[in-house]
Amino acid sequence: MTEYKIALMPGDGIGPELTEATLKILKVVQENFDITLNIVPAEAGDEVFKKTGVALPESSLKIIRESHACLKGPVGETAADVIVRLRLLFDLYANVRPIKAFPNAPVAHPDIDMIFVRENTEDVYKGLEYSIGNDTTICLRVITRKNCERIAKRAFETAMSRPKKKVTAIHKANVMRITDGLFKRVCQETAKNYPNIQYNEMYVDAATMHLIRTPQDFDVLCTCNMFGDILSDEAAQLIGGLGMAPGANIGNNFALFEPIHGSAPDIAGKQIANPISMILSAKMMLDWIGEQYNDPKCLKAAKAIEKATIQTLINGITVPDLGGNVSTQQMAQAIATAIQNLSP
Repeated sequence: MTEYKIALMPGDGIGPELTEATLKILKVVQENFDITLNIVPAEAGDEVFKKTGVALPESSLKIIRESHACLKGPVGETAADVIVRLRLLFDLYANVRPIKAFPNAPVAHPDIDMIFVRENTEDVYKGLEYSIGNDTTICLRVITRKNCERIAKRAFETAMSRPKKKVTAIHKANVMRITDGLFKRVCQETAKNYPNIQYNEMYVDAATMHLIRTPQDFDVLCTCNMFGDILSDEAAQLIGGLGMAPGANIGNNFALFEPIHGSAPDIAGKQIANPISMILSAKMMLDWIGEQYNDPKCLKAAKAIEKATIQTLINGITVPDLGGNVSTQQMAQAIATAIQNLSP
């Protein structure tokens, strides 16, 4: 039996609570699907920065480098020093964010099932900002053909495995004619290699409107870094909020999984945060491990996590932001119990 080493970063704010909840799920998954996960804590975030002056210590980087994958809770004010740095260090060029309607969640439309495939390593998030004197600031927007090609290919390959088989490229090439112009051209070139995939384009401002008006029409949304970040947060509200939205940062040989939301310090310690975002991030991690290492047990376990989450919601067991009254840990325990009932 293969053992997978998982670097675990609890994060800040509600991060430790979500981590505790997710560990309940991973424990029952290991017990019921004959999977061994060697979970190794790796500190990062605001509290570590306060203690050491470094948000992402070298000791944590060493643990991550030696791991098969990383699972991370939300980080607070030092997020750019943690997750943005990790994306660049490990060349995690694809940020994959599924947005899917689940039962008994306040959804805008029951048929929402889309996935954002967002370029993750450049654009304005590269952080190339400068001041000229006291009154002028400059931010460089970097868009390269290499990264446009990688993310476009990832988007079309993702669409190949989905029922709708549709890719929408989102850009603002009518204004940013050079940078988004390159992104647009590469998406069009890539589309020619996938004749069975329906391809269309949308300006980012139009996309924000259509996400509200007809979210069920979207399938795979391919876009640049900043647009993808903003649009996926907007889309999460359509399925019950950010607590329902998992995410993956994927490179060629390594991947990091995390909720797409922040650390929510205003509710930290209250045990009312929705654990589904991080639980489904762990589900995405098992999916990726199963595919990367050809391990059907991990794939079965990932399916069980989603089925158990759906069953728990159908049973009406939800945290306050979904209209229920159970705690973060109680909801996680209900999902864990449902996994046991589903396991072979």
